Amino acid sequence: MSQSRLCRWWPKTGVSLLALGVLSAGPIARSAEATTNATQGADKPATFARDVAPILQQKCQVCHRPGSMGPMSLMTYEDVRPWARAIKERVARREMPPWHLDKTVGIQRFINDPSLTDEQIDTIVRWVDAGAPLGNPKDMPAPKQWANEDTWQLSATLGPPDFIVKAPAWTMTPHAQDAWPRPVVETGLPESRWIRAVETKPSHRGRRILHHASTRLVQAEDGAVVEAERAMRRGEGSVEAVLTASRQRDGKATEVMETFTEWAIGKGGEIYPPNTGKLVKPGSKVVFLLHYHAVGEEITDVAEMGFWFYPKEYVPKYSVDFVPVGASGPGNTADTFELPPGTVTQHQGSYTLPAPAIVHNFQPHMHMRGKAFAMEAIFPDGRRELLNHVDRFDSNWHINYIYDPDAAPVLPKGTVLQITAWHDNTSANRNNPDPRQFVRYGPRTIDEMAQANTQLIFITDEDYRRITADRKKRPAQ
Repeated sequence: MSQSRLCRWWPKTGVSLLALGVLSAGPIARSAEATTNATQGADKPATFARDVAPILQQKCQVCHRPGSMGPMSLMTYEDVRPWARAIKERVARREMPPWHLDKTVGIQRFINDPSLTDEQIDTIVRWVDAGAPLGNPKDMPAPKQWANEDTWQLSATLGPPDFIVKAPAWTMTPHAQDAWPRPVVETGLPESRWIRAVETKPSHRGRRILHHASTRLVQAEDGAVVEAERAMRRGEGSVEAVLTASRQRDGKATEVMETFTEWAIGKGGEIYPPNTGKLVKPGSKVVFLLHYHAVGEEITDVAEMGFWFYPKEYVPKYSVDFVPVGASGPGNTADTFELPPGTVTQHQGSYTLPAPAIVHNFQPHMHMRGKAFAMEAIFPDGRRELLNHVDRFDSNWHINYIYDPDAAPVLPKGTVLQITAWHDNTSANRNNPDPRQFVRYGPRTIDEMAQANTQLIFITDEDYRRITADRKKRPAQ
């Protein structure tokens, strides 16, 4: 997106992105090293076997293989050759692999970035322009072995889950209204355990009918800890008080329900940062909030939730909190959230940090008319920083941008997280089911939403000062 278009889209914040200092006055320059590498690579014709096949293995075959979600297989030269020009177009426009983040602004270090480098794009473009040659078959890398589609995504790095909770089976008929079952399932966990990672997923065939799945954890919490957390969120307490209460429990139980995790196309599991996690107790329950839609054939799905535990003796210092930052929905502006026919609209929402916090991820959530989404930090002194901007949102991919821990925003108490969401309710939006309709907030895919599904790690004042001081000592990257 050009600078001028982006700034025209920002009329109500009172400050342009150029004024924020997050856009340069000219084109984004490639590094000298990248330019040199590209120049050297251009002297040698690219071949599939030597140059392109390794890129496809690394970045594309996770989806584009038999039985997976990609519309065609990209496993062999014979698979790929008929699609060569289409592949060139999609990668040159950075549409594939799906990563819709604006790479010219905000934080750019994430642990789950599948996007192609400039050099990889250049290699694929040169290969296609040269006639898409196979090259020497001896240069072909060994085929990559992929697990079956029902395997947990996190198992590639963590092994199989330590514990699994399953929702009851749900059958969706070929033609029906959307369905939102809400089964409550006992975890059956025999003892308290700290979780270091969690993943929710449908069955392989269930991916076709499950639009998304959110989970809530319901369990008894110590009354003193609950009151300390509530006081912190009212701005009347601190993280230190919460940690003290957790060490001095009063034994009075209060049942609490909190958001746990989510599955949607493009979103995998959650691995929590070092020294953070979630505590799950005996007697706990999981509420599956499932959204199914008909696809023209009868399909049965069983949604599952997997836990990966820390060792029994390990107790992390901090718990991760799910905090939706929204411009729509209950408690926000659901009554005034409206998309008139034939318009591009902008809505904003905010959340004020009751304590210092680390932002773990950036995940825009909108539906079919979603167009673009940004999240800013407005500091207590009035300074503003654009954290990230998705300039080409696609509701078919609910991508969770997980920050590299060394680059994740670390923000002081009182910072306002502000989101800005743009929706396109015009005929120019190819995903728009009907641009003649007034659209309001709602859970159906044809309704709309606007929120960032954000996970925050509230930290102590001491840790905030230490982390920010350490970062100031690092060389600029």
